[in-house]
Amino acid sequence: MRGASGSSPGRALLTWLGHGSFRLDSTEGVRIYVDPWLAGNPSCPEGEHDPERADVIVITHGHVDHVEDAIAVWEKHRPTVIAQLEVRHWLERQGVEPDMSLAPNKGGTVTASGVGFTYTDARHSSSTPDGAYAGEACGVVVELEHGATIYFAGDTCVFGDMTLIGRLYEPDLAVLPIGGHFTMDPTQAALALELLGVGRCVPCHYGTFPFLTGRPEQLSALARGVEVHALRPGETLEVAGGEWMPEEEEK
Repeated sequence: MRGASGSSPGRALLTWLGHGSFRLDSTEGVRIYVDPWLAGNPSCPEGEHDPERADVIVITHGHVDHVEDAIAVWEKHRPTVIAQLEVRHWLERQGVEPDMSLAPNKGGTVTASGVGFTYTDARHSSSTPDGAYAGEACGVVVELEHGATIYFAGDTCVFGDMTLIGRLYEPDLAVLPIGGHFTMDPTQAALALELLGVGRCVPCHYGTFPFLTGRPEQLSALARGVEVHALRPGETLEVAGGEWMPEEEEK
C-alpha cells in the first residue's frame, strides 16, 4: 500500500557496503542492515566495519558472506533480527534472543519499527557458516513507512516467477546480484529487470573476488530504459520518501 502514513516523509538512504551487504536508512530514520558481512568483507570500507547503531537486521540466507556479522551487531546494539526460519533458529543457537515472530518463510511478512519485510523466492543454496542446514535462500521486499518498496533479490539466478514479485509488490528499486558464478550475471539480471517491470536497479555481488566478473556497465548496455545506479562500496543513493523520485527530478 502506497503512502500509508499521513506524516511528512524524510529521505531513504541506501548505502552499499560491498558484495551483498547494505545499510538502509528508512524515511523515518530506521537503520536497517541487509545481509551484514562487514569486517571480513574485502569490499567493505574500513569505517563501516563497526556499525554505530542498528535497529533492524534482515538476512536472505545462511551463507557466511551474508550472516557473518549479524551476531556481533546484535550483541552490541540489540536490533530486531529478521531471518528465514532455519537461519533464525541457527542465530538463536549462537545467542540471539529467541523470537519466532521474527522468523517468517517465503510469502510471510514481518513489520519492525514501522517497516515491512516480505520474503520472496530465490534460487540458490543455503547453509550456515558451520555447515548446518539453513532452509532455502530468499529474497526480501522492504516496504518503507511512506510506501516506497525495495526488492533485495539476495543470491539468485533469474527465474520466471520474478514476474509475480513484480505484480505483487511493484518494487520501485531492485537490488540484484550481477557477478555471475554464484548468482546471475548481467545478461540474466537484465532479463530479471524485464520480468520485474522495474525501472531502477542497484547491482551488487560483483568484483569482490576475481571470478565475479559481471560489471554494471554490462548491465546498463543490456537493460535499456533502466537506471542502473553503479554505487561504489560506501557510497549512498538518496531517494525521496513516499513516491520514489528519479534523481534528476529531486529538488
